[in-house]
Amino acid sequence: MSATGSGTDGSGQMMSCAIRREDRMNRVLIIEDEDAIAELERDYLTMSGYDVVIESEGAVGRRRALAGDFNVVLLDLMLPDEDGFSVVKAIRERSDIPIIVISARKDDVDKIRGLGLGADDYMTKPFSPSELVARVKAHIDRYRRLTKVGEDSLDIIKIRDLKIDKKSHEVYVGDEKKLLTSREYELLMYLVKYSGMTITKEELFENIWSQAGIGEIKTVAVHVNRLRDKIEKNPSNPEYIETIWGSGYRLKV
Repeated sequence: MSATGSGTDGSGQMMSCAIRREDRMNRVLIIEDEDAIAELERDYLTMSGYDVVIESEGAVGRRRALAGDFNVVLLDLMLPDEDGFSVVKAIRERSDIPIIVISARKDDVDKIRGLGLGADDYMTKPFSPSELVARVKAHIDRYRRLTKVGEDSLDIIKIRDLKIDKKSHEVYVGDEKKLLTSREYELLMYLVKYSGMTITKEELFENIWSQAGIGEIKTVAVHVNRLRDKIEKNPSNPEYIETIWGSGYRLKV
């Protein structure tokens, strides 16, 4: 039986379509104008059971990302019609879907800018197709874990004006809802778990990034700054996430 068809189990009974439903859950949007690169990504992901859509223009890809039911976006920065950075920014303003930038730009400034705008990961060309598949799987798995509503996740965490609803995966400052990426939410929850304790960048990286072989330690500071921009009234004088110089960060309670 193919992943998109149906069949019998040998006894004449119709087999379950669980594989097909699972495949529909794993949808990847590739925004890439180089056909050879896009097709390579598509072929490896398709062989791994993902449903893949390719768009070659940034504007069309941006609209598909916001309108479609995708689990992750693979995005090139050098697109013919629209700068990839603006695509990251536009998607992130309305969605927390994981975004993996795949670019020939190797400079740290480009990586920091992409991550700072809200990308979850950054890979440089040429890349290992098998590593790409592994990263896609890791981001989808992490996003599902963080957004899954479990029986034990009915608590609402309140720290002064900050409210975290674990059931709905929503974060509020006062009455204002803040849209966090899955990585920002995971970072916040880790700091909450160890409230009042100093957590080093190395520990944050080890527990949030490196278990899936994703990113570099410098991304920790970028994500902390983005998180502060969203939950702090004055990010330069933070009320919640305090920098402990030479050590790391601490969530003030």
